[in-house]
Amino acid sequence: MAWIASLMRLSLLVSITLVAALSEARPPNVVDLGYARYEGNISYPNTVAYLGIPYAEPPVGDRRFRAPLQLDTARVARESGGKVVAANVYPDFCVQGSTGAGEAGGAGSEDCLKVNIYAPAGAKEGDQLPVLVYIHGGGYSPNVVIVSVYYRLDSFGFLSVPELADSTVGDLNAGFQDQIQALKWVQQHIGAFGGDPGQVTINGESAGGSSVELHLVAHEGQKLFSQAIAQSVYRTPLPTPEQQRPLFDFYAAQAGCGSSSESVESRVACLRKASVSALARAQDAAMYNFTGAYNAFHPVLDGKLFTALPTESILSGNFADVPVVVGSTSNETLSFNGNITSALKTFFPGLTSEDLAEYLEHYPESEFDSAAQRFMVATGESELICARAIIGQAAARKSKAYTYRYNQAVPTSGSDVVGHASENWMMFRGTSTGFNGTTTFQPQRPIDKAFASELIAYWLSFVRSGNPNTHKLARSPVWPEYTLQRKSRIVLQEGASTDVSGSEAEVEPQAESSRCAFVASKAAHEQD
Repeated sequence: MAWIASLMRLSLLVSITLVAALSEARPPNVVDLGYARYEGNISYPNTVAYLGIPYAEPPVGDRRFRAPLQLDTARVARESGGKVVAANVYPDFCVQGSTGAGEAGGAGSEDCLKVNIYAPAGAKEGDQLPVLVYIHGGGYSPNVVIVSVYYRLDSFGFLSVPELADSTVGDLNAGFQDQIQALKWVQQHIGAFGGDPGQVTINGESAGGSSVELHLVAHEGQKLFSQAIAQSVYRTPLPTPEQQRPLFDFYAAQAGCGSSSESVESRVACLRKASVSALARAQDAAMYNFTGAYNAFHPVLDGKLFTALPTESILSGNFADVPVVVGSTSNETLSFNGNITSALKTFFPGLTSEDLAEYLEHYPESEFDSAAQRFMVATGESELICARAIIGQAAARKSKAYTYRYNQAVPTSGSDVVGHASENWMMFRGTSTGFNGTTTFQPQRPIDKAFASELIAYWLSFVRSGNPNTHKLARSPVWPEYTLQRKSRIVLQEGASTDVSGSEAEVEPQAESSRCAFVASKAAHEQD
């Protein structure tokens, strides 16, 4: 899928489950934020969509490549002139980059720090209803409220070079700081939609799962969420700003802003004046010349938000004390060339020849049914799967952890392989994501819809109560808690019929636990 190729390429989504009785004190599709009133669309029965509400100041002009500014609510109030503002058109999304898969980037707008909120009609302040922050695109069902948060992507959000650590020049990790600002906006204003800022769950898959991991270890200054769901965590390396210097030099030159012989300050000033089109072409050229996840524009180890590599932070206990759901699919990997050592070296350039030899020892041919299975496990565990054990164990030490193995292939794929993002097709009701946010919908069979309902019930039960079992479907088995003493998890899969669950509990295999302990020991060289 298109969004796999870069850590931060798609929209951040915030979802709110609102289940209380509704008030009739005001129109059911108007919300008053104190500084402005917004009128949304009634998109489903008893559901309102509020589209394009700003959560920060526009990051344009001199604000390009800088941290977001808190929304100037006085300015918004003046511009609204006391009138109800129509919030019924989707805003432009943030400028997207190429995935390197043959399509061009550049679509979108730079003035994009907006949210889309989907809430039950008439939900009001004081309802104290749970909030789900979903990182990436999509929605569950009409009875779930979704707020999509747009944040800066690619070079606009993650331009990195050491000099940007000086606030007179710019800021590192601006796009991730957009996410933080969006969560702060939720803390301040979600009550107007009936939400409880003290009961916020963040959730994401793949790059979204990586964002969840980063929020769990980031120094954010205040508590912005109380629970987390991390699906198929994309264990992309976090380089240092200095390691991103060659990418910066190439990008600036492609945009017509000089060579490495000129100062970074002058080149950043030039980049701030360049057109969006010039920057879009430059970041696309960078994608095709700096291939691989490590070389892309994405978060860096900045010494402020991230003072240690994510896995090292997690292993040392510097990790948010919140209940966590974390898991992966059965057969996922992000590598496809068939050679274990070359694939791992491409994904994790910091691995040494000695490291790679150890990998082959920990994944011997004798333990796998085929070379293809060996390759999939050896690459997939480092790139994605072992985040389940690493995060699960850390969360179990501090709070509660629930882990899963998703084991249902996409019926329309024509394959039995349960690959990366397979669960999205179920959870988003037949949605397949394509280039630059495009979506293809495929009809689901009754048995698929039944399984989707089971998944959604588990997820929303965790959001509402911190336990996936409290509000699960009656036919669904108990999802066991993952503990250090018994590493239990649930296997999520379709049943034989619409009224029978196919899901079941299992214990994490000892061989997998051992391999993932080895993967965790390589965090310094993997830079994750």
